[in-house]
Amino acid sequence: QVQLVESGGGLVQPGGFLRLSCAASGSIRSINAMGWYRQAPGKQRELVATIDSGVNTVYVDSVKGRFTISRDNAKNTVYLQMNSLKPEDTADYYCNADVRSWDGSRTNWWGQGTQVTVSS
Repeated sequence: QVQLVESGGGLVQPGGFLRLSCAASGSIRSINAMGWYRQAPGKQRELVATIDSGVNTVYVDSVKGRFTISRDNAKNTVYLQMNSLKPEDTADYYCNADVRSWDGSRTNWWGQGTQVTVSS
């Protein structure tokens, strides 16, 4: 079993910033890609950003230049620095990790989500 625990969400005014963290623990031999997704009320879950086991990143167009994804492999943790936040960034943000466990299995795991609200 693997657990992903997110933190850092909250209420922020437009133009503000937040930093999300997601720590993975459990039966982890290695983690391939890690990423952040979000789901706004009434909408489908969408990819926000991913980072592979190195430094290669992918962002959805709407956050490019404002959000930065990074990871600390020693801590099995992924971060999302969100700057210049807009009301349309309001959503539940979910962490995702592609994990290879010690038993050899490879599974995609999800965190429980953290709420981000951008409002004045």
